Amino acid sequence: MTGHDAIDTTTPHPARVHDWLLGGKDNFPADEEMGRGLVALDARAPDMAKANRAFQHRAVRWLVTTGGVRQFLDIGTGIPTEPNLHGTAQRAAPESRIVYADNDPVVLRHARALLGSTPEGVAEYVRADVREPEAVVEAAGKVLDLTRPVAVSLVALLHYVSDEEGPYELVGRLLAPLPAGSYLVLSHATGDYDRRSADSATDRYRARGLTFAPRTREEVTGFFRGLELVEPGVSLAADWRPEPGEPVQVPGGGPVPGYVGVARKL
Repeated sequence: MTGHDAIDTTTPHPARVHDWLLGGKDNFPADEEMGRGLVALDARAPDMAKANRAFQHRAVRWLVTTGGVRQFLDIGTGIPTEPNLHGTAQRAAPESRIVYADNDPVVLRHARALLGSTPEGVAEYVRADVREPEAVVEAAGKVLDLTRPVAVSLVALLHYVSDEEGPYELVGRLLAPLPAGSYLVLSHATGDYDRRSADSATDRYRARGLTFAPRTREEVTGFFRGLELVEPGVSLAADWRPEPGEPVQVPGGGPVPGYVGVARKL
């Protein structure tokens, strides 16, 4: 790849670091170095990655079976890992339509190779960045019917957006064009349970020219302002409608430090 699609293998990318934490192979030495550093700071880092994915799939199942949602926009999707969001949605409702959006060419390269959908539904990937919400919505509108409810998934993404970049405004601009009955699905890292590790992780990212901004429960709740939260509201990932057999805590390590929530646009 060249030009706009050139891959910088010397700088870690959050999607590839996340892939390493999940045990994936689609990452480079710089990503592994960052991942190992995060694990050294907090051994629960891989558990946080797994908890985020587990929450997302529980949320998608709830949205399809209870919320009646058939359209999903997953932003900052990361490198495809089974089970994918569209697989979860389409198992419950084969006609579901899903758009994945990410700004990493590695993600898109793997997405093109792994993309699959039911005949009744659609699953597409687009190159887009959450910092350009109007462009994201415009691209999604070529696949989704934006006059009907859409669930916007921002899982493990907004802690890579700094306060200076206006994360709350970005979320508002993403949801503004969508009709009532749409949903926001969000998970976010926090330092509420271990401020020292969170600050060290922030410094480690900053040293590589990247943003990491863990936020408090109150700050995460702010992303849902004006929306109707689904019970149990903003909670730890493992506490959001857990399913049988899922661990609530990391053995010997307490709760996985991250908040999640699902809310409906009125």
